[in-house]
Amino acid sequence: MEPELATIAPAPSDRVAVPKTVLMCRPDFFTVSYRINPWMHPEHPTSTQTAVAQWETLHAAYLRLGYDVHLVDPIDGLNDMVYAANGGFTLDGTAYGARFTYEQRAPEGPAYMAWLEQAGFEVHVPQHVNEGEGDFLVSGDVILAGHGFRTTLESHDELRSIFGREVVSLRLVDPSFYHLDTAIAILDDENVAYLPKAFDDASRIELERRYPDAVLVSDEDAAVLGLNSFGDGRSMVIASRALGFERDLRARGYETIGVDLSELLLGGGGVKCCTLELRR
Repeated sequence: MEPELATIAPAPSDRVAVPKTVLMCRPDFFTVSYRINPWMHPEHPTSTQTAVAQWETLHAAYLRLGYDVHLVDPIDGLNDMVYAANGGFTLDGTAYGARFTYEQRAPEGPAYMAWLEQAGFEVHVPQHVNEGEGDFLVSGDVILAGHGFRTTLESHDELRSIFGREVVSLRLVDPSFYHLDTAIAILDDENVAYLPKAFDDASRIELERRYPDAVLVSDEDAAVLGLNSFGDGRSMVIASRALGFERDLRARGYETIGVDLSELLLGGGGVKCCTLELRR
């Protein structure tokens, strides 16, 4: 039986959806057996079955939105491979591979690079530590790049040299929001939502300058990884418990689709973490 979406709120305006192609990884081996972020507590039980069922709801949401969804095979022993966003970064048919901070996730880098190469991307093997689209987000013509916990500033220079785009470095300072995609959501080519306290002063000033009309989320919505969302310019798939964020999005004309990924949140991930955009 196809999983049901948690909530679907119709868009009150005529926004236009941009076709999306994404890569996902079914959480067949998901569990929390180590601690590499504040969300993870290996002493607490997790359910792989529940994680799979919740992931299938997200997968179904993307199919209903008309996304072209590709799957990479999960690997036994790689608990976090479900968080596909960390597996690399793609733009203009080119892929920049991931080089993970923690040894537990290190094998994911080559696995994702192999898939991307087979899919026809020109793959660049990283020289510096980075965790892919977890810390690299495309906003219009620029790449927003996080650093501070999982991705180094040196990798931002690699991005510039590979893609020839402006790269805006943003420093994360709250360990609960250790990847950029937990602290910023891309709404469309011009608009973002973010959590101000997740950034240092210089980064907040830069965000305020670039996005004066941004959606600023509450601590409550951020605490359920509400910003860890994904959309196509018309619809945003978000955490179902991020109710304030949902109201703000609907007020600005976005359709919202709420999904419950509470089991995957135990590993520190949400909607966007499970989603690597493939840009050709």
